[in-house]
Amino acid sequence: MKIDFARSEQSTLGLEWEIALVDAETGELSASAGDVLADIAAEHPDAIGDAEHPHIKGELLLNTVELVSGVCHTVNEGVEDLRRNLNVLRGVAHPRGLDLLSAGTHPFSNPAEQRVTDKERYAKLIDRTRWWGSQMLIYGVHVHVGLDNVAKAMPVLDGLVNYFPHFQALSASSPFWKGEDTGYASQRALMFQQLPTAGLPFQFPDWAGYEAYVQDMFTTGVIDATSEIRWDIRPVAGLGTMEMRVCDAMSTLSEIGSIAALTQCLVDEFSTTLENGGSIPTMPPWHVQENKWRAARYGLDAIIILDAAGHEQLVTEHTIELLNRLEPIAARLGCADELAGVETIIAKGAGYQRQRDVAAAHRGDLTAVVRDLVAQMATN
Repeated sequence: MKIDFARSEQSTLGLEWEIALVDAETGELSASAGDVLADIAAEHPDAIGDAEHPHIKGELLLNTVELVSGVCHTVNEGVEDLRRNLNVLRGVAHPRGLDLLSAGTHPFSNPAEQRVTDKERYAKLIDRTRWWGSQMLIYGVHVHVGLDNVAKAMPVLDGLVNYFPHFQALSASSPFWKGEDTGYASQRALMFQQLPTAGLPFQFPDWAGYEAYVQDMFTTGVIDATSEIRWDIRPVAGLGTMEMRVCDAMSTLSEIGSIAALTQCLVDEFSTTLENGGSIPTMPPWHVQENKWRAARYGLDAIIILDAAGHEQLVTEHTIELLNRLEPIAARLGCADELAGVETIIAKGAGYQRQRDVAAAHRGDLTAVVRDLVAQMATN
């Protein structure tokens, strides 16, 4: 199977942010996306965009609205694009008695009670995946980074996989599930991988290997479209991008900007390495799989595997070393401030830590956690 990879300008960005709609009084999720999107279409038709270039759109569940940036050259441009869309969404949600919440999961709403958006592809997904599909009460942030040559795609994917636990730990914001503390920093990470073709990506030496995999998926009926390959990190051929899908949804645009900057800088570094004739090291799949579990379980306290030789280090310590290495790249790309914000996340605690602190301060009352998440969103 021949899959054409669109040629993008190197290191351009696109951001996607999934946001939950909650009842302002109870904090429960509200299946109001249809009404909200209809209001936006009537009051701000330009904000909706179209099927090819959406700005504000629905998702699998009717409690979810996704914000999508345009193609941007800098992180700040992408963040401000999301902020404009957020303000439009907020302006129609609040009159309907709705608040906005962003985290990897909702702390206490029941997944089985959530209504699915009435679209054929979503109905097909739920019919096929049954119980697991009905549990997908999860929210994420996706970062696309442009690649100017298809030959870079698989090596860049390999490189990003090495830093999977860093992104997972920094963004982890889903410790609670149906009112219980799971003991994990990211419940979302382990839930999402239950879907067919979701989870860690397979790694191939070149684009032809990826094309052969996709052909096998079509031939055996696993997928009907390449978008059904739901890897945590995946190439998006139609856009000419590498898409980082590891991260839990985060409550502030400053955090999203930091994650976007880290992604952009790493992809740019890998691109330069390849252009200079270098190679990107890989780790055995069992190391990668273990790193994902450790980061989902322990978050910023995870001790991660660094290389094929099995060397280990605390993820926060290795992240600080990484930031120092990437500083010159960030300065060139214009995202030095956003990249520096990664240290702020480490210092103040990731989302899962802050949610647990709020719950503890309110004797386990998770409505207090929802109120705090809503309040954080209001600062954007």
